Amino acid sequence: MPIATPEKYAQMLDEAKKNGFAFPAINVSSSQTLNAALKGFADAGSDGIIQVSTGGAEYFSGPSVKNMVTGSVAFAAFAAEVAKSYPVNVALHTDHCPQGKLDGFVRPLIEISAERVARGEAPLFQSHMWDGSAVPLDENLTIARELLEKCAKARIILEIEVGVVGGEEDGVVGAIDEKLYSTPADAIATVKALGTGEDGRYLTALTFGNVHGVYKPGNVKLRPEILKHAQEAVVAELGLEAGSRPFDLVFHGGSGSTAEEIGAAVDFGVVKMNVDTDTQYAFTRPVAGHMFTHYDGVLKVDGEVGSKKAYDPRAWGKAGEAGMAARVVEACENLRSAGKSVSA
Repeated sequence: MPIATPEKYAQMLDEAKKNGFAFPAINVSSSQTLNAALKGFADAGSDGIIQVSTGGAEYFSGPSVKNMVTGSVAFAAFAAEVAKSYPVNVALHTDHCPQGKLDGFVRPLIEISAERVARGEAPLFQSHMWDGSAVPLDENLTIARELLEKCAKARIILEIEVGVVGGEEDGVVGAIDEKLYSTPADAIATVKALGTGEDGRYLTALTFGNVHGVYKPGNVKLRPEILKHAQEAVVAELGLEAGSRPFDLVFHGGSGSTAEEIGAAVDFGVVKMNVDTDTQYAFTRPVAGHMFTHYDGVLKVDGEVGSKKAYDPRAWGKAGEAGMAARVVEACENLRSAGKSVSA
C-alpha cells in the first residue's frame, strides 16, 4: 500500500488507543533495514511506523555527505516506492531532534511538507519529533507550540518529550536520575500549553524510567503507573470523563523491558513504542554468523580467491534482513498490533 495518508495515520493511532495496542516504530538507516522493517510488519499483518534519527538521516545521505535533510528526503522517497508492494499501512517519522538540530532537520522537513500540501500533495512525513528534554520545560513547550502550529498546517503530527530518557542515542546523553520520571505537574503543563488536539494533534513521550541503549532488566526501574497518574491528572484538571486517556503516549528506551511492563504502558495509553537497539542487534547478529561460518569464502585466505557467493553483500544482507524482520514481528506481538491493520 502507499505510505499512510494523514487521515489513515490518525485512524491507525485512534484504533490503537481504542483497542489497547501500540505500533512499533522501527528505526532504520539503510535500504536494507527499511526493507527488513517492511517485511516484519507484513509478516505480522501489522500496520507500523518507520523512522529515522538525526544520525540515521545523515547516513542515508552518504557517509561523506552527512546531510540530514537530503538523507530524510531520500529515505521518504525510497520508502514511498517500495511500501506499495506490502499489504499494510506504514507511516514515516523522524526521531529525536534536539534543539541544536531543529534548523538542520525538522524545520526544513516541515517546510518541504508544507509546500507539498500547498500543491495538493501528501506531506513527506506523517510525524516529526521535537526532543526538548535537554531544556527547561517552559522552553520545551514554547518551542513545541511553534512547531505544533507549523505541523498542523502541513498535516503532520508532532511528537514531544516531557521528561528525560536516560542513556545515549546519536550523541544525545540523558543522565539516569529523578528526571527519568515525568510528574503529573509536567502533564498538566503540557496540556495547558498545547491543548488536547484542538490546536493540532501531538504524541507525548512521558518518561517513566526509560533508558536508551542496552541495559539489563532491573538496572533501571520502569514505573508504567506514572503514565496512568499523568492521564488521571489531566482528566481531573480539565474535568474530562473519568477513565479517559487524553494523551497519545510514546514509549522510548524500551530495550530490556518485560512483557508485563510493555503491556501496562499500552494499557495506560501508549500507542507508539520506539524499537532501535534490539533491531540493530537482530540485523547484525546473523551477519556476524555468516562471516564466521563462511570466513574462508569471505576472506581470500592464503592467497585463494574466496567465494563470491559468500561475500556478495546480498548473501549476508538477506540474513540480516531476515533476522531484523523476525524481531519486528516479535515487537508487534509484544505490543498487540500483530494482525491489526486498518486496511483489513
